Amino acid sequence: MFETIEKEIVKNKQFLNDVIEGLSADSKHISSKYFYDKKGDAIFQQIMHMDEYYLTDAELDIFQTHKCEIAKIFSPEKEPFNLIEFGAGDGMKTKVLLKELLNHEIPFDYIPIDISQNALDQLNKSLTKEMPDLSFKGIQGDYFDVLNKLKEDNNKRNVILFLGSNIGNFTNEEALSFTSNISGKLNPGDLLFIGVDLKKDPRKILLAYNDPTGITAEFNYNLLRRINRELGGNFDIDQFEHHPTYDPVTGECKSALLSKIDQEVAIDDQTFHFAKWEPIHTEISRKYSLKQLHQLANNAGFKVKIDLFDSNKYFVDSIWEIKD
Repeated sequence: MFETIEKEIVKNKQFLNDVIEGLSADSKHISSKYFYDKKGDAIFQQIMHMDEYYLTDAELDIFQTHKCEIAKIFSPEKEPFNLIEFGAGDGMKTKVLLKELLNHEIPFDYIPIDISQNALDQLNKSLTKEMPDLSFKGIQGDYFDVLNKLKEDNNKRNVILFLGSNIGNFTNEEALSFTSNISGKLNPGDLLFIGVDLKKDPRKILLAYNDPTGITAEFNYNLLRRINRELGGNFDIDQFEHHPTYDPVTGECKSALLSKIDQEVAIDDQTFHFAKWEPIHTEISRKYSLKQLHQLANNAGFKVKIDLFDSNKYFVDSIWEIKD
């Protein structure tokens, strides 16, 4: 029990430090990773089921259409492997693949890694009910700490899943650093399976992050509510406005919370001034062209094994392997 309490204290301290650092910057920002507490998880589940949020259905289409092909790529001779998922969430799409692997009687360990323990607990509960024979080894924490440990297990292929176009949450520099870090921790024969949202009609993209019912706005507001709940902040949510934008040139869809008035907000023992219409940047969701995606793979030390598309070609799941 005391170990759990100690972990929570450390986690909250990191949250506090990151928020103070972000709000002290010339351009105020808060990392999008803090969207995902229990309430944030629930709101994101709503987002994934919105008609406007096409990303989930597009990637699900890929899994349902290509599940047999994917299973054979992961384990051509039915050899055992580790299926490691970064940011697993509720596992809705992954379950299609898990069932296919089990149906083919391919031996594997499913190792979802997520910053949210709540998400892992819910995933474990649903998978235990739906697939009791599945080997589930969920881990809360840092992706790369886990990869370091798995790299030492040379008897099994490691296959990394990074779905949902989460790579789009990074800047160009961060995306290269992230994928390069992955390639540096993989062994020959290991694979990276990466889901990426492609450039398309700007109106369709923006609608996915600014739905008319306000669910995406609430997802952003919950970030401020979480600061109030966990860090003793006094944000007045009604005095902030959700403001998403999309730039088709850079492919960046950005979300911000704008202060509607000149105001001050207290967090812990510090006070932050907000000028009228000053933004807090909360998220970037970058869209790629196929050429840009392949350049990223090459620069990070990978070669593209295959690209799999949904029926509308809105989305791609690209399978990368380490260069020879």
